[in-house]
Amino acid sequence: MTYSMPPEWAPHARTWMAWPGPNPTFADDRELADARAAWASVARAVRRHEPLTMVVGTGQLDSARALLDSGIELVERDLDDAWMRDIGPTFVRHTETGETAAVDWTFNGWGAQDWARWEHDSKIARHVADLAGVPVHSSPLVNEGGGIHVDGEGTVLLTETVQLDPDRNQGWTKADVETEIHARIGTSKAIWLPRGLTADYGEFGTRGHVDIVAAFAAPGVVLVHSQQDPAHPDFEVGREIIGVLTGQTDAQGRPLEIVEVPAPSVLADDEGWVDYSYINHYLCNDGVVLCGFDDPRDEEAAAIFRRLFPSRTVTLVDARTIFAAGGGIHCITQQQPAG
Repeated sequence: MTYSMPPEWAPHARTWMAWPGPNPTFADDRELADARAAWASVARAVRRHEPLTMVVGTGQLDSARALLDSGIELVERDLDDAWMRDIGPTFVRHTETGETAAVDWTFNGWGAQDWARWEHDSKIARHVADLAGVPVHSSPLVNEGGGIHVDGEGTVLLTETVQLDPDRNQGWTKADVETEIHARIGTSKAIWLPRGLTADYGEFGTRGHVDIVAAFAAPGVVLVHSQQDPAHPDFEVGREIIGVLTGQTDAQGRPLEIVEVPAPSVLADDEGWVDYSYINHYLCNDGVVLCGFDDPRDEEAAAIFRRLFPSRTVTLVDARTIFAAGGGIHCITQQQPAG
């Protein structure tokens, strides 16, 4: 049976998220409260466009009910962390029957990082698939949903420091990774980026997820994070990635159109360089939920997304708290395609 991963702009049946609970990502009660408020803001924005299910850790239902609208479905399962893009399944559809299935990648805490816990999170993909009522296809590849981005027509973006990370897939070659990825999500061409944004290699980083630096907006159209200030190390990172993508063709032979999305003007916070990025957005039915940073460039980014998605409502949601924990809006959401 042949399955393929629909692009994010295809119709969704629903969105899945995971509720923040006490863990090393949120250092104290204040950080946890701030995270819950941020996750709730994203959930409310998504729920305006499609159904949403929030997976809540055992014993945490009251905290979720206090902040989430009654229209958001809550289900209780054991959780370690709250990054549904990475711990949840990648949904695929059968190319002939339209049957939905779920890919359960192997998850090991973003490369067995010292602070990470994954006893429960490594099982969430199967829990979500069971709740969605779809069959599961297990993969031996250590991978996360934020580590791939597809155009729905055979092309996938990958990052050398993620899928080839020796703490994820020791001994795997590019050819090995591509064979497994293509078999699971129906792609036929991989475009490898050399790395991710600088701050993504910090304590709570993913070591280079693609969904914060580059993403398809349509077949043949790639959004790329563009740091405008040469003082920031991502100035050179962005130039390198744009250089790699320039002249590339997709699986259908189309030359890629590169749309540079300027980074927010803020360069650093108390912890060092930030990786604030508008690339880490989420497409839902008739909507775009876009990371906001209370920054002068927020509206500039929103205008780019309105041009690219003229039939969708663009909603800015403050994502600074989410980024402080190691990710963005795309990282905490996972789409289940309609069908």
